[in-house]
Amino acid sequence: MLNLDLKLNTKLFDKDVEQVPIRQGFGEGLVLAGSQNQQVVGLCADLTESTKMNLFAEKFPQRFVQMGVAEQNLASVASGMAAMGKIPFISSYAMFSPGRNWEQIRTTICYNNQPVKIAGSHAGISVGPDGGTHQAIEDIAIMRVIPNMVVISPCDSIEARKATLASVETGTPVYIRLAREKTPVMTSEKTSFVIGKAQIFWQGTNAKVGIIATGALLYKALQAAKELHEKGIETEVMNLATIKPLDEKAVIALANRTGKIVTVEEHQIRGGMGSAVAECLAQHKPVPMRFVGVDDKFGQSGTPEELIEHYGMGTKSIIKAVNELV
Repeated sequence: MLNLDLKLNTKLFDKDVEQVPIRQGFGEGLVLAGSQNQQVVGLCADLTESTKMNLFAEKFPQRFVQMGVAEQNLASVASGMAAMGKIPFISSYAMFSPGRNWEQIRTTICYNNQPVKIAGSHAGISVGPDGGTHQAIEDIAIMRVIPNMVVISPCDSIEARKATLASVETGTPVYIRLAREKTPVMTSEKTSFVIGKAQIFWQGTNAKVGIIATGALLYKALQAAKELHEKGIETEVMNLATIKPLDEKAVIALANRTGKIVTVEEHQIRGGMGSAVAECLAQHKPVPMRFVGVDDKFGQSGTPEELIEHYGMGTKSIIKAVNELV
């Protein structure tokens, strides 16, 4: 059952559940961050409205810089501003930032441990008709490998707003992964969010499998858990919003309780969140695992829902992975 202690959205499974783009939460959170801290500045690579940084640009025009289509400069200029005491947020499509400017992020930002916050919007294949060239499904892998980098993948717009605010206080580089499409709101204003802390959203009695999900696909994982519960198969579902630093204690505890793990992410299976979980459990609690994600393929054009199903990341695919382990 849903973990009501977390004050989750009680209408989560309703047909008319509220749906809001996760990137909207980033834009709102950035405005709040700018209101609370005068050192917060924004820089964008000519995609201000698409990434919702337009909300900050309109509120604080003197603290916003439009860099144009120059993602490498975007990262380098932000690093310089951070060295001078600012807290820069940079935004673009994830395919371009961190995709195109990875070396600048690595060397000018992370090597110097500058507190630049990178918002990678339109991540995953749910970008839909934009096609494979614009579908970032490798970004978790390339960001979590860099020293000093924090990697956050919010599940909904509310969590994205909280993650944006929390990132201001880390003193480190942060990557926030954002989806384009409207997604169900799973949390509430009262649901806690702490960087580096995982949460159990669904609790099954004597659960036989633990499902660890990140980002918008957490909703599919919760739907799968509900369907499995109705068929007499109990699971636990963890929201792993922070991929790095990994909440190893919570991951190991879930593996101890259930003995089997399924990971769910809108990303390549190799190198992503599932790999991070597997690395942890290989050292501390080896258990049978299944990985739900993109299996070594590029994306293509289609509607978001068609692509999620085509690449085996829908509710049925999660249920299948659980049944294989049971």
